[in-house]
Order: sequence, then C-alpha cells, then structure tokens
Amino acid sequence: MRNPIPTVLVIPYPAQGHVNPMMSFSQKLAEKGCSIIFLNTDFNHKRVMSSMARQESVINGTSSSIKLVSVPDGLEPENDRTNLGDLCFSLLSTMPALIEKLIEEIHSKGDYRITCMIVDGFMAWPLEVACKLGIKGAVFWPAAVAMFALTFNIPNLIDDGIIDSDGIPITKRTLTISPSMPAMDTEWWVGNTTYELEPGALSLVPKFKPVGPLLRSSDHKSVTAASLGQFWEEDISCMNWLDQQPHGSVLYVAFGSITLFDQAQFVELVLGLELTKRPFLLIVRQDPNFSYKLTFPAEFRGSRGKIVGWAPQQKVLGHPAIACFVSHCGWNSTMEGLSNGVPFLCWPYFGDQIYNKKYICDELKVGLGFESEANGLVAREEIKKKVDQVINDENIRSRSLELKEKLLINLVEGGPSADNFAKFVEWLKD
Repeated sequence: MRNPIPTVLVIPYPAQGHVNPMMSFSQKLAEKGCSIIFLNTDFNHKRVMSSMARQESVINGTSSSIKLVSVPDGLEPENDRTNLGDLCFSLLSTMPALIEKLIEEIHSKGDYRITCMIVDGFMAWPLEVACKLGIKGAVFWPAAVAMFALTFNIPNLIDDGIIDSDGIPITKRTLTISPSMPAMDTEWWVGNTTYELEPGALSLVPKFKPVGPLLRSSDHKSVTAASLGQFWEEDISCMNWLDQQPHGSVLYVAFGSITLFDQAQFVELVLGLELTKRPFLLIVRQDPNFSYKLTFPAEFRGSRGKIVGWAPQQKVLGHPAIACFVSHCGWNSTMEGLSNGVPFLCWPYFGDQIYNKKYICDELKVGLGFESEANGLVAREEIKKKVDQVINDENIRSRSLELKEKLLINLVEGGPSADNFAKFVEWLKD
C-alpha cells in the first residue's frame, strides 16, 4: 500500500557537522512531498531556535513540511558537551526511551504517523526503537564512504594486528581495506558523496547509495535567506563585502564547528593572512555556551579582511570572489568546496579530517597542506607561502573546476545521485 505523504523522523548526531547534511537531505525530501520531523537534543534545539529568532528570513522561509522537535541528551546544563565520550554514553543510555515516548506522543495526537526513521550512521541505535515499533528505517552516513568501510572493518583490523582494542595503531604502515565487508541488512544506507568522488570505497559497499552533493536548495533562491538548523547566527553582511572584492581574490578561512586553536597558533594564522596582502574572510566562532575565546594580537590590523562569527558557507563558496578555501577538511566543507570548484588549503584538526586532507591533496590534487614547525605550529610565513602557491597553480584551479562539473552532473535529472534519491523517495512511499 502506497503512502502518498510519508512522515519521516530524522535523528542526527548532536553536532553541527551532522545536523547540516541531514537537514539538507530533509529539505530535499520535503520538496518531494514528505513530512519531516527533525529531532535535535534540547541543548542544540535551543541554539537553533535562538539563531532562527534572530533571523526572520529563516522563519518566514521555513517549510511547513519540516517540524523541529527535541528530547534531552541526558547531560546536566553545566556538563561539557564537547566531551564526546560523555555525550555519546549519555545519548545511548537515555535517548532510546525518550525517542520511543516521543513517537508514541506524536501518534497519540493523530496529526502524524511516522512511517520511516532516518538515523545518523554515527549513532544508528535508534533503529532498535524503530524495529520495536514497526517503523522502517534508513541510515544516513555524514562522512566519506571510506570512513564507513573502515568502521565496518574494525574487527578485521584488530584481528590482523593493525590496531588494538582501543583503536590505537600497533604498526606504522599503510593498509588496504578488505573487500569482504560484513553483511548489511535490508535498510537503505545513503550519504553525501558521489560515484565519481569515491569509486573505490563505494565498490566495497555496493549497497550504499550516494545522493550527493547535498546542497541547500534555498541557497540558490535568495542571497539573504539563512540556512535552517544552524547553531550560530549567520552573518550575511559578508556577502555584501564579497560583492565588493575582485573575482578570484578572497581567501575564505573557516574551520568548522569543533576545531579549537590555541592562542599561539591563532596569532600565526591571522598574521599569516596579513602577510599574504590579499583580502580574506575569516570565521571566528563566538559561542556564549562555551568559554573558548581567542585574542587578536596587537600588531594585527585586519584592514584587508572581514571577520565574522559564522557565515552562510555554501553561499560564500559559490561567490566568484573566492580564490581558495583554508579549511579543516570536514566532509561537509570538503563536499561544499569541491562542488563549487574552489581549491583547498588543508588544515585538518582531528578524526576523518586527516584522511580527507590526504584525499584532497594526494588523490584529487585540488589542494595543498601546511607544514608545521618543530614546535608544532604552522608559521605565518608558511601560510603566505602556501597561499601564493595554491592560487598561482593553474593545474589545481583547472582540476577543481573539472571536478565541480562532474559532481554537479549527479544532481540533474537522470544523474546517478538524482536517480538514487528518486528511488529512495519511492521506497518511502511504498
């Protein structure tokens, strides 16, 4: 029996880099007639609502097909939610019962009947609740598929003596993931990538269906409309500033929602930007929920730059003034930069960002990395050197633009990602 208006409960891991792609996916589903109930933790829900309240354009432009709800994450208000170990333990121990209660309350009101649950692959355990309640489920993977393949092979890596039971490498050598993947169940597995971008990794997990690049459709309709689901208010004044800069001149410098610089490295960064003598757009997060603060050095003038707390990144990267992207190489930023044909200067912070940097520089050859000094800092002179090098490299620029065209072909009717998405929507309506 077909369900013409499926109602989908979307559950991301409670971090900005996970909420963003799942919100983009939700918006695409809403455009195809699905009703979306998007579940954040109470802590992040308050941040999203606060950001929306300060930007009326978001509220006015929010689709009525997307309903924002929340449940507690189990932590106390004073607890540090950047402690990922504590957060994950609390989520797993408290949220299953809360999610089940939420679903029962939604059903009891009679306005919605949840027909599918889409969960973040970094915390797929809510599918146990879905199974218990007879709701079909799907998994959304917010990182590179290579990380998916690596995660599923952790038991093999332990058995082969490559890592120990804590995930620490035992030997210093490169490895190739075995093509013998663990069996996957009948649920859908989708993610923000393409066949052209990760052919090798996708060949290891043939059941995984790419639906990327996931780009916010609203970004193409309005310069001023902000993005739904942001933890911080987007400063759209940077778009007017970009309009005043020459084409291909601006360094966009943004390190995502988690990266932390110490004060010494921050000084080298900003003074290095000044050394380039180029205009730059620098993102320096300001979050009242955390005590993390950075201080600009007295000798920093910043006259060539624009500094904001948070920016509408997809719009920024699509602006013709952007020359290159100095990035932490999170997967969302990677996909957004590649989809706009922007060369990278890679500065990974942790986790999969290190792999993404190697992929950008060594495989795709659309970016360069920075070299650290003996004290561990990236010096201001190194920053200037690599900026000059990447901007003057016509081969990097041409490869970036060629890759952009290949990725965007996926989104047109008949493209591989568009076809996968259409089949997923059909499955939702069955």
